[in-house]
Amino acid sequence: MSPNSPNSTTVATPQKLETNSAATRIRNLLIVLAAIALSVSIFFGLRTQTPSSSLTAMAKASAPLETALANGKPTLMEFYANWCGSCQAMANDLSEIKQKYAEPLNFVMLNVDNDKWLPEITKYRVDGIPHFVYLNNKGSAVAETIGEAPRTIMEANLEALIAGKELPHAQATGQVSNFTPATGPVKTSSSDPRAHGSQVQ
Repeated sequence: MSPNSPNSTTVATPQKLETNSAATRIRNLLIVLAAIALSVSIFFGLRTQTPSSSLTAMAKASAPLETALANGKPTLMEFYANWCGSCQAMANDLSEIKQKYAEPLNFVMLNVDNDKWLPEITKYRVDGIPHFVYLNNKGSAVAETIGEAPRTIMEANLEALIAGKELPHAQATGQVSNFTPATGPVKTSSSDPRAHGSQVQ
């Protein structure tokens, strides 16, 4: 009987078993390495998305600008963007500060990517974010800070703002994400409450 005949049987030799065993080990090792790499990439992918979504959640929970200007409480107004690394870096501290000072202060967040806020962006000359504007209880700007700031500096400024005193770190500048505001006319829609007089010439 020849080895190529249909009735022949193949007998596994020790050499073939060792080759199959080595191939199986290599395949299993590659599967384990791929699983580890996938797990690490998912972990870091989810981790980098968290601050952006928390900025969005913080903005939704913040006071509307019109309410903050009219309720007689001092206000911290932040110009931010979800893509801003400095804004994301400060998100956790600002969330805790907001909880601590929720009663005596308004917290307003204005996204620089929303054309609705172009008049405010222009008024406060926002060219780097995060950009913080401290408003007294009458709605007038008393100080501004630009860029990342340590929590202690933010809290010292807020304590002074609540007390009606001069802010100790009024012109502080930290790490900034550059921003160039749009220069075209502001497009308004009928759903924009500030557009009530836009049809009047």
